[in-house]
Amino acid sequence: MNTIGHFFRFTSFGESHGPAVGGVIDGMPAGLNVNISAIQAALDRRKPGSTPGSTSRREPDRMRILSGVFEGRTTGTPLAFIIDNTDARSSDYDAMRDQLRPGHADATYLLKYGMRDHRGGGRASARTTAAIVAAGALAATLLEHYGITIKAEICRIGSATHPQEMEAEIEKARACGDTVGGIVGCTVHGCPAGLGEPVFGKLQARLAMAMMSINAAKGFEYGTGFASAGMSGSDALDHPTAFDTALHTERNICGGILGGVSTGEDIVMRVAFKPIATMMRPIETIDTDGHPCTIQPKGRHDVCAVPRAVPVVEAMAALVIADALLASRLSRV
Repeated sequence: MNTIGHFFRFTSFGESHGPAVGGVIDGMPAGLNVNISAIQAALDRRKPGSTPGSTSRREPDRMRILSGVFEGRTTGTPLAFIIDNTDARSSDYDAMRDQLRPGHADATYLLKYGMRDHRGGGRASARTTAAIVAAGALAATLLEHYGITIKAEICRIGSATHPQEMEAEIEKARACGDTVGGIVGCTVHGCPAGLGEPVFGKLQARLAMAMMSINAAKGFEYGTGFASAGMSGSDALDHPTAFDTALHTERNICGGILGGVSTGEDIVMRVAFKPIATMMRPIETIDTDGHPCTIQPKGRHDVCAVPRAVPVVEAMAALVIADALLASRLSRV
């Protein structure tokens, strides 16, 4: 599906080499001030050329709001926006029209739809995350009204965890014509208790679905995550220290979620991203007829998607929390 959310719904559209990407938000309450500068700042953090290891494609990523805002405030009606694609070079992909790029959605899209847009991956391209970031920044406008903030940061690139070492990992991969992945951590601060629904609407499940919808995402965890599997019960037990409008614990091992419902403490999560599949070196593969061939990659691609993924992770978290916040109003009188 191209829509996420129930009460705060975002529908994304567009392809990498189409005229534009964009989206429609339904459920945005009326009367919220729209800070275009803040939205643009989020887009600038994601746009090509903004971080080490990013593509040389240059897009200004200027969002144009088409509806749902009047005199700087939301109207409560569908909020539609577009972001023009201005620097696509579709001819770079012509030689790969009938070649199946390893690690990409070329084969699966062809199997599913019987056709595919070979230009930069089409709908499967990370170019579509520009619309996600814009929508997330708009969702953040609602969250800020309730004192909720979201902050993501890079935890690791390759095996490096220190900023200078991370940049060195990216440059090493670039020098070899290779790529490198990493991990982004994200914290939701000020989230009230009570967000999330049992059984199939658990907050961590909805966050996981959103994060795993990001291009190149390969893993999600919250709280102690996969490390919990190696703990004893006594090590994993987190003793409550106070109970008021939230549940306070000694270490917040649960990552701010228990039983699928937010506790009122910080929600802490991490998302793992694979290395980008397109490398600037010959790649052995097959064509659509099953014949062996060699791809000579062209186009402009990230060496490491992790730095540009940071605002995308924040945006996905904002969309989920905004939807859960509106849903929580129906839980009790």
